Amino acid sequence: MAADKVFHSRSEGIPSEGVKDQYADGKAARVWKKFIGDSNQRTQNYKNFLIGLLRSHGCQSVLDIACGTGIDSMMLVDEGFKVVSVDASDKMLKHALKARWERRKDPKYDEWIIEEANWETLPTDVAAFLPGKQFDAVICLGNSFAHMLDEDGQQLGQMRCLKNFAQCLKPGGLLFIDHRNYDAMINSGATPGHSIYYNCKYPVDIKTSVLVVRGRPELVTLDYCINASDRGSVNETSEFRLCYFPHTLAKFTSMLDEAFDGAAKHEIYADFKKLSEVPVPGFYIHVMQKGKK
Repeated sequence: MAADKVFHSRSEGIPSEGVKDQYADGKAARVWKKFIGDSNQRTQNYKNFLIGLLRSHGCQSVLDIACGTGIDSMMLVDEGFKVVSVDASDKMLKHALKARWERRKDPKYDEWIIEEANWETLPTDVAAFLPGKQFDAVICLGNSFAHMLDEDGQQLGQMRCLKNFAQCLKPGGLLFIDHRNYDAMINSGATPGHSIYYNCKYPVDIKTSVLVVRGRPELVTLDYCINASDRGSVNETSEFRLCYFPHTLAKFTSMLDEAFDGAAKHEIYADFKKLSEVPVPGFYIHVMQKGKK
């Protein structure tokens, strides 16, 4: 049973067909930029982790498949990578397009490609504007993949998307994909730890709800309340709801291995550190290296 049938999972105005665009009403998209800040406000640990691994593996071309407002893409463009950014949400993409326009005098940004694409048809969508293109790296970070709910009860759609991600990689290419620590959220009903991605300067409260259907966790709902008031401004409190499929570490690990036909090197990090160093991480980050044959 789809979780939407028993729980109101989306804000008003968000469509119910296809891969969910939980930003379609523009509400979350408007405040998200304040929540995440700009590329210079990314946590240094995250920036060092991602760019360090990309450079150590000789990656040059990067496909950002959940680019949102373009914050990660801009960070990579600034660091000299050739970036293609896609997202299913046109409301989020308009922020990325605006950011590119504002930087149009910088030659690096002339080469930044931004297009709309759907994970379920990703290779075909990318081929429409870059025929035959494969990438040194694909990134899907910031808990983005968990936006895709389990419509069939068997995670078949999710598996199809993971296989599409692998298909977009060159032999030897890297997939960076993460998810929150849903094991801890299911067990405790709370969201662990601080954000490892954002240096948000505004107070943020996250209310966590776990929906269990027939003994199986189907949905985790995070209700964000962000006091985005700047000094001297009128009080501005923004509230929005985002919903996620609660991937457990063990199951998601096995799905990734299957998506790469068991032929990829698979490393797992906890908050950008070794698993053994973080007892209760906020995020798990998976790095898959596609087989070279």
